[in-house]
Amino acid sequence: MAAGSNQAQRRCGVIFDVDGTLVDSTYLHTLAWARTFREAGHDVETYKIHRAVGMGSDQLIPALIGREQPGLSDEQTEHYRELGEEARAFPKVSELLRSLHDQGLQVILATSAKPEELKRLLAKIDADDAIDRVVSSEEVSTSKPAPDIFETALEQSGLNAGQALVVGDSVWDLKSASRCGLPAVAALCGGTSRDELEAAGAARVYEDPAHLLADLPTWTQLIQALD
Repeated sequence: MAAGSNQAQRRCGVIFDVDGTLVDSTYLHTLAWARTFREAGHDVETYKIHRAVGMGSDQLIPALIGREQPGLSDEQTEHYRELGEEARAFPKVSELLRSLHDQGLQVILATSAKPEELKRLLAKIDADDAIDRVVSSEEVSTSKPAPDIFETALEQSGLNAGQALVVGDSVWDLKSASRCGLPAVAALCGGTSRDELEAAGAARVYEDPAHLLADLPTWTQLIQALD
């Protein structure tokens, strides 16, 4: 990754969620959680799980079963390990990240993925040369929709809320961004509706990374206006 790549000259940045935004994995995570809850004796409908994906497990588990239950996150990781190889980066992801990097912007990934999952995700994205920094759930105490992960991304990148834009796919990404004072655009490829994303604060809503790339001059004006 390009951490430290002349960041003093990179005065603005884009912070990307990963699962569901850059990689087509939301429904695989949903299935892994469904299997986990079923084996633990919890009858949780799949649609409810999908709507909660994007939260970290510390928030998702009590939201869906009403309490914490140690071990469930590890069980979900095991189920996802079996499914995760089916995940694919969305088309044009690497081109999108490189285009932003070539414009002189910091490219930052902020993800709830665990270290083993993160390694696989980065391999699928295949744009290490364009990524300035990666912040994972291991570095924060509370996951989305708490603001911690984006606050950490700003701190580590030397940016403030007036110098960055979030790109996500869930209402949890947008709520987390809002709590940091960060503007955000959203993508539909995680399965959340346009109306919900706009209601949660998305300044613009796109189909997927290919659509973001095609409309790069328009939405990056939001970033340029921050500088």
